[in-house]
Amino acid sequence: MKRLDEYWYEPSPLTLLLIPASWLFRLLASIRRYLYGIGLLTSTKLSVPVIIVGNITVGGSGKTPLVIALVKLMQQAGYKPGVISRGYGGKAKNWPQQVRADGDPKMVGDEPVLIVQKCNVPMAVGPDRVAAAEQLLKYHDCDVIISDDGLQYYALKRDIEMVVIDGVRRFGNGYCLPAGPLREPESRLADVDFVVTNGLAMRMEYPMQIELQTIINLKTRVEKDITAYEGELVHAVAGIGNPSRFFDCLRSKKINIIKHPFADHYQFNKEDITFDDKPVFMTEKDAVKCTQYATDNMWIVPVKVKLDEKLSFRLLGMLKKVNEQNKQGE
Repeated sequence: MKRLDEYWYEPSPLTLLLIPASWLFRLLASIRRYLYGIGLLTSTKLSVPVIIVGNITVGGSGKTPLVIALVKLMQQAGYKPGVISRGYGGKAKNWPQQVRADGDPKMVGDEPVLIVQKCNVPMAVGPDRVAAAEQLLKYHDCDVIISDDGLQYYALKRDIEMVVIDGVRRFGNGYCLPAGPLREPESRLADVDFVVTNGLAMRMEYPMQIELQTIINLKTRVEKDITAYEGELVHAVAGIGNPSRFFDCLRSKKINIIKHPFADHYQFNKEDITFDDKPVFMTEKDAVKCTQYATDNMWIVPVKVKLDEKLSFRLLGMLKKVNEQNKQGE
């Protein structure tokens, strides 16, 4: 039987039955945002600029790779960024939690550990993202906060909003939850500063290109060119929001695959990734949870994000302007 989200991207009478619930969800989401906007619900402003990287749809669109690219952009520009997120799937008993490169994904979430490993950046996670950000500012010399997800977390004031769109699936059937994939109506995009499209961008959108160049052995950390497996048959493991994107990327490199899709943030067991003697390719996000099961034929497939130069230039310009306005208000 199909999962509900599989009906969001194809015509289905099931979604029609859920439209009344979708209208109610949309109404409640709009009222909630309005109440924050007029101050009836409290929203906290931090002492440093806040950049939100989120989406208006459920499921993976490429937020975390974009966050990693933005952190590196900020670092190269001389900023000292800190990153916050909810820490989805983390089972820590106390929040917020500081994230370390050798942290346990089961405690703080898989994506935060990956971000810290890739960027060597201060990061804190927790359901209360205001508390997470305040903890970062207390213990680290951060001059900008980047939030991985949190577009709908209006308890935290933001200076710059960036929405990531899946260039293939876009907005599905166009309905809000539960009839469709939207967390907020498509009209919300008119209020954000940047719309970044993972794939082919449309007018007023910035393209984000995902590139696969190398693979890294999960056990030995030996690196090789991904083209070495051109024409080979491999097992492809993906526990991400949209596994098909990973599978398609491998096919674009002329690699033949046996697909093994899992739910987003899936907690792997050894049996989940142990097959025959064929190579096993997995995403970076999944690899942080599979290190203890590593064998010589398991490979991490890192992605490299290529940002649009206009986006980088405009973003840094906006950040400079926000800092100038903050200084004038002191």
